Amino acid sequence: MLRGLNPLLSPDLLHTLAAMGHGDEIVIADANFPGTSNAKRLIRLDGISATDTLEAVLQVMPLDTFVADPALTMQVVGNPDEVPPVVDKFQWLIETTADNPSPIQTLERHAFYERARDAFAIVQTGETRLYGNIILKKGVIAP
Repeated sequence: MLRGLNPLLSPDLLHTLAAMGHGDEIVIADANFPGTSNAKRLIRLDGISATDTLEAVLQVMPLDTFVADPALTMQVVGNPDEVPPVVDKFQWLIETTADNPSPIQTLERHAFYERARDAFAIVQTGETRLYGNIILKKGVIAP
């Protein structure tokens, strides 16, 4: 047990976040996401929502300030301008929790999958809301 850390940050997830370097990306994925077939490293948080996972991760991981899109979500198929409720919640969490709040950008579904395959790790959650997927780019910790 450790003090001051969100209990959702499992030992595997904490190790992964600490091992990531500047510019590495991590995916927080919903229960429908093809995590096993796309991940270099897969961490499972079954029964945990993507929004709770995002909040826990943002409490310890800085977002990249050197890019315009440190947070990316998947566009709704057939309606790329639609913003699902879970993505609204992601944006609110970034604005209230992240060290570098920025607007979420979007990627077409297949482009999102391709980007996810290149990510350092995928965290597969139990999120059942559709489009509950987000890619985060790790920043630096400055003095």
